[in-house]
Amino acid sequence: MDDPPSSHQSIGMHIDQAIDSFHSLSSTQLYTLIVGLIVLLTCYLLGSAPLLLPTGTSFENEHYAKRPHARKESDGPEPRWHIFRYVSLVMVALFSASVVEFGLHARAYMRDSGRLLQFLVGWSVCLCYFFGFFGVSFVYNSELGLEGDEDDQQQEAVQRKQEMNERNDCNGTEPIKPPRKSGIHPPAACAPICSDKSLPKPIKQAATVSHHHEYENMPNEDIAQLVLDNRMKDHELETRLDARRAVSVRRLVVQQKLQSLGRGDALAKLPYQNDLDYSRVHGANCEIVVGYVPIPVGMVGPLTLNDETVYIPMATTEGCLVASTNRGVKAITSCGGAHAQIVKDGITRAPCLRMKSAMEAASLKLWCEAPENFARLKQAFERTTSFGKLKSLQATVAGKNVYLRLVCFSGDAMGMNMVSKGSLAVIECLQAEFPQVELVALSGNMCTDKKAAATNWLEGRGKSVVVEAIISKDVVRNVLKTTAKAMVYTNLHKNLIGSAMAGVMGGFNAHASNIVTAIFLATGQDPAQNVESSNCITLMEETDEGDLWISCTMPSLEVGTVGGGTGLEAQAACLQAMGCKGAGVVPGDNAKKLASIVAAATMAGELSLLAALAANTLVQAHMQHNRKPVTSSSKV
Repeated sequence: MDDPPSSHQSIGMHIDQAIDSFHSLSSTQLYTLIVGLIVLLTCYLLGSAPLLLPTGTSFENEHYAKRPHARKESDGPEPRWHIFRYVSLVMVALFSASVVEFGLHARAYMRDSGRLLQFLVGWSVCLCYFFGFFGVSFVYNSELGLEGDEDDQQQEAVQRKQEMNERNDCNGTEPIKPPRKSGIHPPAACAPICSDKSLPKPIKQAATVSHHHEYENMPNEDIAQLVLDNRMKDHELETRLDARRAVSVRRLVVQQKLQSLGRGDALAKLPYQNDLDYSRVHGANCEIVVGYVPIPVGMVGPLTLNDETVYIPMATTEGCLVASTNRGVKAITSCGGAHAQIVKDGITRAPCLRMKSAMEAASLKLWCEAPENFARLKQAFERTTSFGKLKSLQATVAGKNVYLRLVCFSGDAMGMNMVSKGSLAVIECLQAEFPQVELVALSGNMCTDKKAAATNWLEGRGKSVVVEAIISKDVVRNVLKTTAKAMVYTNLHKNLIGSAMAGVMGGFNAHASNIVTAIFLATGQDPAQNVESSNCITLMEETDEGDLWISCTMPSLEVGTVGGGTGLEAQAACLQAMGCKGAGVVPGDNAKKLASIVAAATMAGELSLLAALAANTLVQAHMQHNRKPVTSSSKV
């Protein structure tokens, strides 16, 4: 008996019939069907892929953070996904046009093998691209988990709105929540690194305008909260807001971080608008005043130093310096921080005295160095000051001349006025004992102040500091973009051998004076004293585990937290942000802390620059970050 009709046919028979129906189609119809399906699939991907999320959408949302296998955001720059979209649209258009052209003249092209080969090659390239795009979409969706359900999205939106309402109802004293309450801050989540090979080109002004509309109606406090929540990168503020508003928002962010350290109002008197209290300048800092020169102040940190979190203000006009130092700080903090120690503390003054003969000069030297006579000189010195203490005296004879190098503890002051006044008292005491002594100059250049000198390098002046840290090999690779071996090699041949061949005095470093000067300007130190304060030797070793050990020794850091420029409001604000404004509870503690911070920041700067040199990315970084593009307004 014959089988009933198709109702009892097997699945295989159905498949055979479907294939036969395809065979009945012409080659042109079949190919058009396949191409149409591919084009529809591609258009669907272009419309639904996460690559096309609106500008500013954060991948660091709550749903993403909860996924156990979600990728961590890279410290490097994000790909320019919008270019990917435009390329995809162009490919679809070209592919579709070629298919239509082929379909209209199929018989002619089928007879021309050369033209047919061109079509096949072009279509193969397009298909490879489409399948590759599908793969990117699949991986992106599965790994980031951005598909999330609508309930989660609505719940997140409601929560965000409630937080905004609570902040709007707030009286303004705490508009944004602090990052964390512990005393030690984690390393910066996204430090601008200016020596990475993969850095994008500088963003042009025209490209930043599109970001303004998205945030122009958002309160500064809400934008600052985005930064604190790591939903926006700190260094992107200028690309999303106008420059003045970006500074205002960043101040909110930094103030909130400092508030967790008990210094939330530190930046209140650091000007960022057009103001300067000239009454504080008159009679103290400058004469014949006609105005002031504003210098940008960047904030580096958090830096873990001696198990404490510190932030470091740097005043500079050198592009890339703050960003580079911040990269070094991030590497140090990521590995547990740095440790610093003051090994010597004493400011010096060396009067030049002249006797009638060389023998009298020798007698004066021997008399001063006798313990009982030094006690008399010490008593005379300390009658002139409440905090100063004469610690030692070293007399050097040159013929009839005697250079009396006095070493004085000066508390939290840098101490030049203090030691100078005490030196005059010492000379009066000597003249009572040696009436023939002549004071040639209160400073005989053996101090040595504001000049490169071996005596400062060997004997020290101000604060002598040593600081060290160990950077893990993973951090060296991922943050500094090089290896410990390469950095040790570069440091040896540049900082040690190269400096020795140049005959430098105290300059066995990469750029210590850069960091020293920037902090000096921000904190009201004497910028001319960066000459001796920048004396530094940077040493590096690779540990048995492959990590990098780094140390900076700075024997003559001359800093103070009272007196001089530290009394100006802006400079005092920077000192307050560092936690060492004014006199310490124990005399000298704040000045020692400041010296330790300067040394640690210098080590961070050394770390980053040597990494850039070892990876050969220095020039690229400076061309990118230290050059401002020419705009129409700047053209003559």
